[in-house]
Amino acid sequence: MNLIIPMAGRGSRLRPHTLTTPKPLVPIAGKPIVQWLIEMLSQGLDEPFEEIAFVIGDFGEGVKEKLKEVSRSVGSKPHIFYQEKPLGPAHAIHCARPVITGPSMVALADTLFITDFSFDQESEGVIWTQKVKNPENFGVVKTNSDGVITEFVEKSPNFVSDQAIVGIYYFRDGDNFRNKLDFLLENEIREKGEYQITTVLELLKNDGLKFKTASIDEWLDCGNKEAIIHTNERILDTQIGENIIEQEVVLKNSTVIEPCFIGRGAVIKNSVVGPFVSVGAHSRIVKSVVEKSVIQDESKVKFVNLKNSMIGNQAEYIEKARKISLGDYSRLS
Repeated sequence: MNLIIPMAGRGSRLRPHTLTTPKPLVPIAGKPIVQWLIEMLSQGLDEPFEEIAFVIGDFGEGVKEKLKEVSRSVGSKPHIFYQEKPLGPAHAIHCARPVITGPSMVALADTLFITDFSFDQESEGVIWTQKVKNPENFGVVKTNSDGVITEFVEKSPNFVSDQAIVGIYYFRDGDNFRNKLDFLLENEIREKGEYQITTVLELLKNDGLKFKTASIDEWLDCGNKEAIIHTNERILDTQIGENIIEQEVVLKNSTVIEPCFIGRGAVIKNSVVGPFVSVGAHSRIVKSVVEKSVIQDESKVKFVNLKNSMIGNQAEYIEKARKISLGDYSRLS
């Protein structure tokens, strides 16, 4: 089975952390978001994805090599394709056309999930969904009594269904899916100026393809700083559940409260770290208290009390000790 991951967006909601790193490569609990996604999807398969296609923008050679490394780490052959113009999700998927063949999955790279991804690969098509309270903000599906999808609707202001499409799709016949993508682009069938995947799904359904739904237990957004912090907490809690301290870490007069991830070569002195903290490789934490936060590689924090925070790569945050004279019944906050 092949996997296509469109990830050409700039991740503007997560700036400044995506100014130098694409959002799917932002680390959570020691791994890039996209690596967690691939590993989660792989748990539902009997063997690794044969090929993985990443559709990216102009992110630079370093990003290209990192994605290849991620793919090889899970036993899959990597491919890199480029979406030069932001013409919609179906267009991004079409950029990976050579890999869309045979049984194929498509996964959008800006969210993670806690669920069992096992499914019947003999199904003609499977679309993962979750019940939401605000369906007007999502593409949704309607199903019949047999659980077969009867309608796809893209962000309707009128209530149609509360079963939101989460961005994971399976096609038993990837060649047929590819042909419908070809048809969409050749005939310039757009909605709101973009090529939408729901249009392709509707074309396939109208040709007789039967899509079924699979449910998601927990849908974790990675769109902004607050979402990243929450997702980091949930991944540490549910996927790791303990402290992972990599090699060459220096811990001196410090406490690490599980679950935390401490990257290779990190230095923690006279500090309390955790719970729910991810520390990148070769970062330094000195005389600080850090809780529910993500600190990326080669950064330094000193004399600080951090909670629900995110520190980028090679960043430095140092406070100074203050001299105060605080009288009776006073409060300083």
